[in-house]
Amino acid sequence: MSVRRVLLVDDDAAVREALGQTLELAEFDAVTAGSFVEAKDRIGPQFEGVIVSDIRMPGRDGFHLLDYAHEQDAELPVILLTGEGDIPMAVRAMSAGAFDFLEKPCAPKDLISVIERALRTRGLVLENRRLKAQLETGDPAARMIFGISPQSETLRAQARAAARAGTDVLIRGARGSGISKVAEVVHLCSPRAKGPFEKRSAAGLGREGLEAVWQGCAGGTLFLDEIAQLPLDTQLALQDRLEAGGARLIAGTVEDLGQAAEAGRFSAELYYRLEVMQLRIPALAERPEDIPVLFRHYVAQAAEQSGMTPPEIGEEVIAGLIARDWPGNARALMSAAMRFVLGLGDEDAAGEGLGLTERLAQVERSLLADALKRTGGQASAAAEMLKLPRKTFYDKLAKYGLKPEEFR
Repeated sequence: MSVRRVLLVDDDAAVREALGQTLELAEFDAVTAGSFVEAKDRIGPQFEGVIVSDIRMPGRDGFHLLDYAHEQDAELPVILLTGEGDIPMAVRAMSAGAFDFLEKPCAPKDLISVIERALRTRGLVLENRRLKAQLETGDPAARMIFGISPQSETLRAQARAAARAGTDVLIRGARGSGISKVAEVVHLCSPRAKGPFEKRSAAGLGREGLEAVWQGCAGGTLFLDEIAQLPLDTQLALQDRLEAGGARLIAGTVEDLGQAAEAGRFSAELYYRLEVMQLRIPALAERPEDIPVLFRHYVAQAAEQSGMTPPEIGEEVIAGLIARDWPGNARALMSAAMRFVLGLGDEDAAGEGLGLTERLAQVERSLLADALKRTGGQASAAAEMLKLPRKTFYDKLAKYGLKPEEFR
């Protein structure tokens, strides 16, 4: 759950108590103070909430508090209150950098609405700072495994622990959850980080292929994806290689390897060796608070790759993303981010479970609609933009029921 902390500063005890009760009824975590001196020690870059302060207070007034808050953190939202209600004071408050300005007594719904906006702004600022800190740190787990949830923090800790242990590792996760990325994190956090890191699909890998790649990974790490699909004969060869040493194995699986071993489809000896150090990647549905963090990261990444300005991500977009189950996990979220940057909408939400033909049709329809939207419904210009002959373009419009006049 997001932090809903509000530092309320007012020298009038009755007003302070009344406003504090209003905030608590709205499920804010209200912290009250009767003066700037009493409040100042709570104000700093690490403060996760917002400030609501009266302007007229004896000694250090609200403007002094505003200046002090912005000296500590220029992006800390401060909402100023006054009983005066004069325009010059409001102008001065806003020009001094106040987040907003309200006249006392203000309606509870107005105060709550402003605080909600300020908290959303504060949350985005702190989230961006955390992401930037992760990117700048030398810790690969922090740089490459995104998320603010306890599950993500646990995964980062497990990746570091697996790296230090030096044993072979089994990474489990649903499809699209980023198994290969976590494998790379384990490698980069380990003493073998400067050695080679090779990724191979286990399906169809023969003895000779395994021998060649194992030799190429000497001093480094071999990641075998979908280890349950490794041919049985190659599994025996892999056990020999592991006994001989030279490289480290990280195996990835979306299957229950224990069940595969019980069914005789996977070597029990190899399974018991791998199960000593297991990492499980939690599905997105288990950690919805990570969805906005990941989506914003993927949007920024997609915009950079396509040379476009990242579009604004509204609250309704985030709410829609969190409401979905994301069976495709991070990979599906990444695709949604790319579509969002390209202005194609997120028809994946309606298309989950569709086959390739249906999905391609959705993409084609989106491209046609986007071209019409960009050209103001001018069919010939849209056809030229898509580099399609006019007849082909009109045939496709008819196929999807698109009418140029509806885009004018």
